[in-house]
Amino acid sequence: MKKKIIVKVAAGVGNQMFMYAHSYALAKKLNYELLIDNTSGFFQKKNTTHDRTYCLNFFNIDTQIADKEFKFDTYFFHIIKKILKILDNFKKRKTFLTELKNKKKITFYKNINISYSNKIYVEGYFESEKYFVNYQKDLIKEFTIKKELIDINNQYINILKNSNSISIHIRRNRFIEPKDFSDNPNQKIPSQLKKDFALNDVFDYIFKSINYFEKTIPNPKFFIWSNNFHDLDKIFDKKQFTFIQSNTTSMDFYLFKFAKHFIVGPSSFHWWGAWLNTNENKICVRPPNSLNPSNNTDFWPDSWKKID
Repeated sequence: MKKKIIVKVAAGVGNQMFMYAHSYALAKKLNYELLIDNTSGFFQKKNTTHDRTYCLNFFNIDTQIADKEFKFDTYFFHIIKKILKILDNFKKRKTFLTELKNKKKITFYKNINISYSNKIYVEGYFESEKYFVNYQKDLIKEFTIKKELIDINNQYINILKNSNSISIHIRRNRFIEPKDFSDNPNQKIPSQLKKDFALNDVFDYIFKSINYFEKTIPNPKFFIWSNNFHDLDKIFDKKQFTFIQSNTTSMDFYLFKFAKHFIVGPSSFHWWGAWLNTNENKICVRPPNSLNPSNNTDFWPDSWKKID
């Protein structure tokens, strides 16, 4: 029987992609069979706060879903797993691989060199390309959107293809909104988020990046993706910016492939859109460290230009 890696995926689309990509690379290195646990990360109430669901089924992933026997997707089996993880500390050949964190819960890339058992359960975000960059060509194929989810007649495809298009992504559900945004002027950042991000800081970064591109490439055209376009026209003039609206999540992600360059937002979803984009001459800029959406200090690829 072939040795197995079972990766538990959870959280949003971008997070799930990081989890999968890390385990995909690990399975290739160790010559293990990879299986996806698509339920253990979603059964608890705390994991459904933002309507999180399994989303890797958007993609043409050539990996099987794990059978029930390889999952811990009930409260009872969740407790069993905790006990097994404690016992695992005393074993030479490890069954559980969990992302390393320091006392401040900061994560970082580290090549873990330990002895594994024939079955490995992987948990953690592993949000750094350093874990899987050697398999980028494979992952570009794995993370292609399924045909049935694509609208080949989408109005934005040709506009993106036939211009010096620059993708901007504005994620709004984890940021403090500007006071003059009328839908929710007193919004408070959710308690479970530990970073006091303000959307005005994101706008500041975006406009600095726009200035950079206007000086760097000819005739740049700026396109905005967002999970909520309400009041964005107060900040971004629609005469100068094209709003990519009225798409599904999967179609939004598909459209990233046609952009030429990226002003990468503090979002793992947009990170992946930029990283998977195959334009040979693409320029990716990224925010200052104060707007890092991840606890991983190696989140941003070294080749992306930081805009402070």
